[in-house]
Amino acid sequence: MSSVDSLVEQYQAKIGTEIHCGPWLEIDQQRIEAFAAATGDQQWIHTDPERAAQESPYGMTIAHGYLTLSLLPYLTESNAPGFFERNYPGMRLRLNYGLDRVRFPEPVPVGSRIRAHTAVTRIEKIGEAAQFAYLITVEIEGNQKPACVAEFLARVYP
Repeated sequence: MSSVDSLVEQYQAKIGTEIHCGPWLEIDQQRIEAFAAATGDQQWIHTDPERAAQESPYGMTIAHGYLTLSLLPYLTESNAPGFFERNYPGMRLRLNYGLDRVRFPEPVPVGSRIRAHTAVTRIEKIGEAAQFAYLITVEIEGNQKPACVAEFLARVYP
């Protein structure tokens, strides 16, 4: 049995279950400002705390949805030391294949803490790779609605 076949078999039993819950991360104004500067998205609802306090329905600035999305590697700890070796034994390379669906059900107010929950939804062999589909749900501490729900695809190669 190839290492890809073995990995696919190993993860079949995990389909539909949460496999990871990441660390909490506070979203501060400095991070929001840095993201706005990097992307050019300077909309006042993100970058002007005084105006947001007066005019925003949230009474404060909120994080960009794409900021939340860009934090998935940190929130899922997918690039943390040892993560790859523990989760993909026998493999040498993981590539981001993309996203099938992304939603931002709830905004992330400045000062909020978020974390990600990851579940495997599908795994299949594609050529020489194992392709994973993960459902990633980004929770806002103390809020019933998630900040982001994304189906992330990754390919892992021996």
